[in-house]
Amino acid sequence: MYVDSHCHINFPELRARLPEILALMERNRVGYALCVAVELEQLHSVLELAEQNANVFASVGVHPDHEGVTEPDVLKLVELAQHPRVVAIGETGLDYFRMKGDLSWQRERFRVHVRAARACGMPLIVHTREAARDTIEILREEGAAAVGGVMHCFTESLAVAEAAIAMNFYISFSGIVTFKSAQALKEVARTIPMERILIETDAPYLAPAPHRGRINEPGLVPHVASEIARLRGIDPAQVEAHTTSNFFRLFDRAATLAGRAN
Repeated sequence: MYVDSHCHINFPELRARLPEILALMERNRVGYALCVAVELEQLHSVLELAEQNANVFASVGVHPDHEGVTEPDVLKLVELAQHPRVVAIGETGLDYFRMKGDLSWQRERFRVHVRAARACGMPLIVHTREAARDTIEILREEGAAAVGGVMHCFTESLAVAEAAIAMNFYISFSGIVTFKSAQALKEVARTIPMERILIETDAPYLAPAPHRGRINEPGLVPHVASEIARLRGIDPAQVEAHTTSNFFRLFDRAATLAGRAN
């Protein structure tokens, strides 16, 4: 059984096809998916999916790219995280690719999420793009190692991966690792310990080869696992087993909900 550790099936293009999405998951042995929040205004759609589908978990957070939305504070995030289907804080982090100018607000939002995660003892889901130095620095300064988390849709260097792993983080690979152009990322996937690898789709984005150009969905996450297996010269079943075990080790509330407590 596979687990999609990061997707957005509450987004309209996927929510409208939910029965089809769930059917493909079942056919491809994708047992669970973590539907990740990106803003508080739309959190209800994430929670509804998790409430209505036992194989869908939820997170709570505000994406670093989102401006003009309700700004979270620690108390609010901790309150929302008490929902029984919420297993993580995020998506949070820093993005200096899409966002320019004075981004002090983005760094403060990130710190708020880390503090909330520590307050409620939940792992973090971290987005970082062209901001790795500041991301790692803030995680260290805020004591994120106490709760750990995942560097989602990882595209950074091996050194960044190792710095994150040293703080109790996992590295999640998306369909990008299947792209021919992603040679440096493939090397990261070959090198880091299997005990620290997760797989994801980031659906509806970044469909893996051979499905590039289509809308992504959780049922396609086995392609990510297959590429990691190819890169490491191991049986895909090993990647399947490790990444599923890793997911439930990190997201211990999900493990309890799934009856897989470690």
